[in-house]
Formats: sequence, structure tokens, C-alpha cells
Amino acid sequence: MRFLLPLLLVLTFSTAQAFEIATFSVDVTPPVGHACMGGGILPVRSVKEPLQARGFVLFGAEKPFVVVSFDWCEIRGVAYDDWRAALAEVVGSEPERIIISSTHVHDAPVMDPEAEYLLRDAERSGAWKDLEPVHAKEKIQIASVCWPDFNRLCIQRAKLALNHALTTRRTITHFGTGRAKVDGIASNRRFIKPDGTISYGRMSRCTDPVAKAADDGDIDPWLRTLSFWDGDQMVCTLHSYATHPMSSYGNGEVSIDFVGLAREQLQKEMPGTFHIYASGCAGNVTAGKYNDGSPKAREDLTRKLHTAMVAAVAATQKQEIKTMAFRLAKIPLGARNTIGFTEDELRYRLTHEVRAYGRAEPAMGLSWYQRVKSGHQVDLPLIDFGSAQLMLLPAESYVEYQLFSQSLKPDSFVMVMGYGECGPGYIPIERAWMEHDSNLRDWTWVGPDSQPIMEKAIREVLK
Repeated sequence: MRFLLPLLLVLTFSTAQAFEIATFSVDVTPPVGHACMGGGILPVRSVKEPLQARGFVLFGAEKPFVVVSFDWCEIRGVAYDDWRAALAEVVGSEPERIIISSTHVHDAPVMDPEAEYLLRDAERSGAWKDLEPVHAKEKIQIASVCWPDFNRLCIQRAKLALNHALTTRRTITHFGTGRAKVDGIASNRRFIKPDGTISYGRMSRCTDPVAKAADDGDIDPWLRTLSFWDGDQMVCTLHSYATHPMSSYGNGEVSIDFVGLAREQLQKEMPGTFHIYASGCAGNVTAGKYNDGSPKAREDLTRKLHTAMVAAVAATQKQEIKTMAFRLAKIPLGARNTIGFTEDELRYRLTHEVRAYGRAEPAMGLSWYQRVKSGHQVDLPLIDFGSAQLMLLPAESYVEYQLFSQSLKPDSFVMVMGYGECGPGYIPIERAWMEHDSNLRDWTWVGPDSQPIMEKAIREVLK
């Protein structure tokens, strides 16, 4: 199903003389028992590191911008709308100007209230109780995607934190751009075997010697840092790099993983600057070539990313802030309608799958399906500083969309954040469908026609 509504392009320019910034953070650590990764792995058992939402507000355009990165797996559907509306209300702006991303760590929530409500309705029917377990010793478990009440609690916490931040805002005179090459972290899931065949099996943890020996594949090797300055004082940095952020995960131990650990290390070393990390477009990029899931591997990945952050800061070039422009494109992504993913099949799986995640996953698919049926289009926002652009792409966009965006403005600093509105799941390129990417067997709720739709919106918002 696809709704080919026209793309909408909105332009708003600022000629304000004064620019200001306010930074904020809020604890969003889920309670014990809350689902992780939408129910795909063990729920919360303990907390190794608390999770945060870290962000900044920019003043000086016609209306403020808010940019915030969550140490969550994903924010989807109505939850995404609720977060943007709530933060926009606090700062006196519009939801379209609230840029929300998730780092995509897996021992963390996927927030999708509509999927949870669909799931609860199905569970109340009792049909799942009559299912036969796969193994005799197993019990059929109640499924859960998220706790909507916890999401509402976090929104209230964030509103309070943001209100306080507005009382501490400060002038910014310059923005800075820097980048550093990252060695030994990212590798594409896709790799070519010695016999010439193609595999998409290089996951976040990998011990297969063939997969580890293959080259990195298509990645963006650069970590980019956008910073804001008050004269010679660096006030805030936003770092972004395109990789799945997992080293070891899945045991119910809440963690910010190596990307959050690198951020926190930098924060301790540079306490006078507020640091934020956001994942780039990494739907098909992991640390698999360089990660065996061991504690040492997590330490190594943390060190490598931290080194790149430090180098990007050192390489930063400052420019006076003269203007901030906002552009918005609408992406009319459709709903997947292939075998196994039609609306009827998703509803059947919702009540007839034996494993709990086998029912949670189609609930998330139906949540997106209903959103598309309502005529919803995904926002693609961009803040333009002149020689630098900050843009947000939705969900698990494949890294090729990030590379495509940068290719359209090769002489500019284009920072692409991924994991915006996450309802679509994986957003592959056409090659992945043609080569039967094994990752598209689940967590993919858009169809094979998505690449031209995405690229059209990217062209409009960048030009």
C-alpha cells in the first residue's frame, strides 16, 4: 500500500542578529520488567548504565529548534508525535522543528503505544493460551512491546527539564564543523564470500572468520561533529557516526553501550561542554567485523569512537552564525504488502504465533500499517547553517541514503542523523531486495519501492 501524495517543501529563513542555545538531559531509564527492543530480547532485569535523552534548543530563527537524541532503541508512531508536540509546546515552536533521534541501543525500549494496544487487545482474546509451545518445557508467554505509561512519565520529566533549561540559555556566536575517520568499527552487513556469493549475515556480533575477513563494505567512515560556540568557549557538540551501536546485548542489562560510553568519557574530560551522540543511517551497518561480543571488544569499540570524537573536535573549524534556515520535506512511504506482510497476515500472526515476539513484531507492523492508511507521511527536517546542514532521516535507513545525501552537496558539511520516526523499520535500497537481504525477513514494514521516494524527498530538502 502506498499513498503518492505530493511532497511538501517549507522554507523559513532567519535574519536574527542574536542566537542562543539551551542544553538539557533527562533520565529515561526503563523499569525492571519493561520490554527491550520491542520484546525481541529479554526484558529489563538490571541497569548497568542509566539511559538519557540529551538535547539542545536553538533560538534565533523565527521559531526555536529542538534536537534531542535518546539512549533508546526506537520511538515509533503516536509516541513520536507525542514527544514532538510536548517539546514544541514548552519552547513555543512547531512539532516539525523538533528533531528526535534514537541511538538504537538494543537493551532499551522501543516505544510504540499503538502496537502495545493492538497486542493487549489480542492477548485479552485468550487465543494465544491455546497455542502449543515449541518445546514441552516452555510456557506460552504474554507479549509486550512497551509500557505507554512509562513513555508518558518520561515526557513529563523531559518537559520539566526543558523548562529549566530555558532559564539557563546562553548566547552562541559561532558554529563549528569537524570530522575524523573512524578505524575498526563499522562494517556493512553485506559482504562477498571468497566464492563470489553475497551474504547479508554479518551481524552486530560476529565470529565467522569469512565474514570477519571480508572488507568493510559500504560504510560512511567519518564521524562528524557539529558544535556551537560562545566566542572561544565551545558550549555544545553533536557527534554522529553511522553504525549499529551494539557490542554485547540481549541479557536484560540496560546499557548505553559503546557509543554512550564514549560520549560519557568525553563529557568527563570536557565538562565545560555539553556532549550529545546521535547514530547516523545504520540500518545495514554494524560493528560485526570488529566485534565478537566480548567485554574487551566493547572496550576497544569505546576507545576507537572516543578517539574519533576527540579528533573531530580538534579538527573543528569555526564560522560565525549568520542565519539558520529550516526546510521540511514529506516522505510518502507506504506499507509493505509482500507475502507474509499483508494486513490480514499480520493480524493472523498477532494471535497465532507461538513465541511472544512472534506476536509483538506483527503488532508493530500493524501499527505502521494503520498510520499509512490514515494518510500519514514521514517528516524529513533540515536545519541549514549555510555551509553546514543538519538533517534527520527516518527509522533504520540504510547507509546508502546518508552517502547519497552527502553526494548532493559535496562542498558542504552534511550531517545526517538516522532513527527519526521509526515506524517504517528497515528502509532498504533496491539492491537489498533484489539480492534477498536476509534481514528483510522481519522488522521491515515498507515495500521495495521506497528508494525513489526517499531520494526524491532528500533532493528536495537539500536543494
